[in-house]
Amino acid sequence: MEYNFGSYPTMITPYTADRKIDFETAKKYVRWYAENNCHGIFAVCQSSEIFFLDVDERAKLNKTVYDEVKKIEHETGKKMTVVSSGHVSEKIDDQAYELNKIAESGTDALIFITSRLDINNEGDDVWLRNAEKLLKMIPEDVGLGLYECPFGYKRLVTPRILEWCKDTGRFHFMKDTCCDIEEIERRLDILKGSEFKIMNANCQTLLASLRAGCSGYSGIMANFHPKLYAWLCDNYDKEPEKAEFVQSVIGTFGFTECGQPYPLTAKYNMNLCCIHTENYARNVSAEQMTRYHRDCVEQMKHATDWLE
Repeated sequence: MEYNFGSYPTMITPYTADRKIDFETAKKYVRWYAENNCHGIFAVCQSSEIFFLDVDERAKLNKTVYDEVKKIEHETGKKMTVVSSGHVSEKIDDQAYELNKIAESGTDALIFITSRLDINNEGDDVWLRNAEKLLKMIPEDVGLGLYECPFGYKRLVTPRILEWCKDTGRFHFMKDTCCDIEEIERRLDILKGSEFKIMNANCQTLLASLRAGCSGYSGIMANFHPKLYAWLCDNYDKEPEKAEFVQSVIGTFGFTECGQPYPLTAKYNMNLCCIHTENYARNVSAEQMTRYHRDCVEQMKHATDWLE
């Protein structure tokens, strides 16, 4: 499998007025990502509210994304990589069932949530034992990845885990959430020469991480101004001065990740982009999306539209 690295937005889940997943609007999101030059999509992740979706909803949402990406490729020739997570259970057998359902629905790589392999944060021995068990329950022809999801607790990978993943030859993608450029550089050094690539989820360290050897960005802010992330991933080394300015903008706006009722803010932004989306999420109450938050999103869009 040849992966198309660059900018991967984290898929958000739209709902209908009666609180069911709005699969038709999800298809519009996928096309919006494609039109804004995204290189791939991280489907069924935390931004998708996976801990609040049942397994059938997760699989159907993933299939909707994957099928729409393939349809776009057939229509336009544009290729986007789809990577997918979706395992939320505590028992490894249950996680294997969830991941296999996602794999059957279509994906280019299955992404393991790191905390799911060490629920109680007991250490690398537990993590590796569970990972070895899980690997045996996933088809060998399916590519794999890691995601340091902060839900529950953020289980950062250690050098020992990275070495093990690299040695299996099955891991190709990692959504890094350490937010530490020096740690990213250490990780890149471990993975040097392998097919295992790091995607940075932290916009404040993005440019530095691309220069150090990261393969792109996968984070929530690509739901707001994806063109800027795609441009930076494609041009950071060709136009270094302009890249510094773009970095300063996305790094500043990236602080809206904190203190804002995400993913409602991203769904409001979709409305600003002419994709009607209900003000509803399963992990955040609709009442938390206030006039203040709408104003913040509007101001951010005005500025980044101008920069694009």
